[in-house]
Parts: sequence; C-alpha cells; structure tokens
Amino acid sequence: MSKPDPLLPDEPLPQRISRIFAWFAGACILFGCGALISLDVVTRFIFKRGMIESFEISGYMLAACIGLGLAFTVTSKSNIRVDILLDAFPYRLRAACDLLAAIALAVIAVALVWFCWKTLAQSWTMNARSISTMQTPMVLPQGVWWIGLFWFAFMAVLLPLQAIMRILAGDQRGFDKLIGSLRVSEELEQAGIDLDKTPAREGTLR
Repeated sequence: MSKPDPLLPDEPLPQRISRIFAWFAGACILFGCGALISLDVVTRFIFKRGMIESFEISGYMLAACIGLGLAFTVTSKSNIRVDILLDAFPYRLRAACDLLAAIALAVIAVALVWFCWKTLAQSWTMNARSISTMQTPMVLPQGVWWIGLFWFAFMAVLLPLQAIMRILAGDQRGFDKLIGSLRVSEELEQAGIDLDKTPAREGTLR
C-alpha cells in the first residue's frame, strides 16, 4: 500500500491549512531570519556597515513564525505533554485527561488571541511605528502574528469539539488520533522511521 505524498497529505481542510501556515513559518525563519542576517553579516564585512535592518526584521519574522506554526503544533500533537502515567490509567480516565488537556490548551489559545487583538487594535488606533529608521507600521508584523494566533485558537477549540463527537460516536481510534497522546510508534512514524524496514540490532526485541 503506497504512502500518501507528504507534500499533499490526505487530511481534512483545517489541518491542511495549519500545515500551509507551518510552511510559511519555516519560510519566515529561513528567509526572513537566516538569509537576511547572513546578508547583513556579509555587508558589514565588506562595507563596514549594515545595509539591512536584519535585527528588526528577524524579530518580526520570529514572531510570525511562532504565530503561524502554533496551529500545526497542535494538529500534529508536537506540543510537550507530561504523560508518563497515562498508560497506566484505564482508557476512560486516560481519555478524560486527554480531553481536559485539550480544553485547557483551547482556553489559553483563546486568551492569547484576545490579548493579541487588543494589542493590534491599539497599534492601529495610535498608528504606532517602530522607533528604528525603517519606521515600520506595527500593525503589519502584529497582524501576521494575530492571524497565526487566531488560527491556533480556532484549531485548539475545534479539536476537542471534534474529539467529543468521536467519543460520543464510539470512535475510540478517531478520538485518540485527534487529541490522544502520541505513542512511541506514532512518534517514529512522524520522524519518518519505518520499523518494518529498520534492521534489528543484536540484543534488541522487535
């Protein structure tokens, strides 16, 4: 059975949008931070002065990267969770803990996007600009930041709702896929490691 193309994953639309935002987040780090800082270092070496405000721009890009990447972190269950005791619990208690963790994350996400919106609205009202020579309108980087946080909050609220519908329908596998803790095999699969094709080492169990 052929595996789905990782560039065109067979996944629902919200999860696919989260993945696209994650691609943009990677581009922000690669081009907005790495490339600009490297170019600034070169120009300082050659011309003895910086030609690009790489420090300011990279700060904006870092904020954009964090905002745009949060939703994908939730959908791929890459956020850090302390779940060493969950496997010892019966399934219903484990599912309740997973649901509680998802709801807590949703509350935090909604709070973040609300305060981010207040900051963006204040910058718009004051026509705030950066104090550097670029005089960047702050609504531009803050707007990108808010878009990422808004989608993060949307996904953080959507996933527990979908999980509740799955559990009410008796779909345990679907519930675990949405908000359940990752098992070791799932983490290896995310890392692209195929256990069936990995040669067994002497003294290990397969």
